[in-house]
Amino acid sequence: MLEKDIKKVLYSNEEIVKRSEELGKQITEDYTGKNVLTVALLRGAVPFLAELIKHIDLDIQYDFMDVSSYDGTNSSGDIKIIKDLDTSVKGLDILLVEDIVDTGRTLLAVKQLLMNKGASSVRIVTLLDKPSRRVVDVQADYIGFTVANEFVVGFGMDFNQHYRALPYIGVLKDEC
Repeated sequence: MLEKDIKKVLYSNEEIVKRSEELGKQITEDYTGKNVLTVALLRGAVPFLAELIKHIDLDIQYDFMDVSSYDGTNSSGDIKIIKDLDTSVKGLDILLVEDIVDTGRTLLAVKQLLMNKGASSVRIVTLLDKPSRRVVDVQADYIGFTVANEFVVGFGMDFNQHYRALPYIGVLKDEC
């Protein structure tokens, strides 16, 4: 039903799973012997987190934050915490899980916030990176796929809360 609104599929579910396996293997190597907390940003990162943690061979914890940095339709860079972590980050190595890095404003603010709360380190893993839209100096440490400046939906990413449950990442038709 929702497929009729998709112009093209960028990454199939199989490609996302395969890339998540590769990222999970690298994260396992990099974090072995560390006390890791994955922090997913709600809501978009949830499907990616669920897939990614299947492939990380460590005893990791996970928690969630819900933050907003939008004033109307423009990203302001000032974050509003809607749901904070239930876990203390003091002394932990944080792996911040995001669906897409766009302007980078929210991620930079959250990264700084977690460091201020006493995290030992904060690294970022993102399913998608859209460097052409970056307005602040923040880079993901682990990137699933780099995408052009197109409006993408699926696998957690939405348009007005729709299309999140698509099992792939696609580009929305212009008329939608």
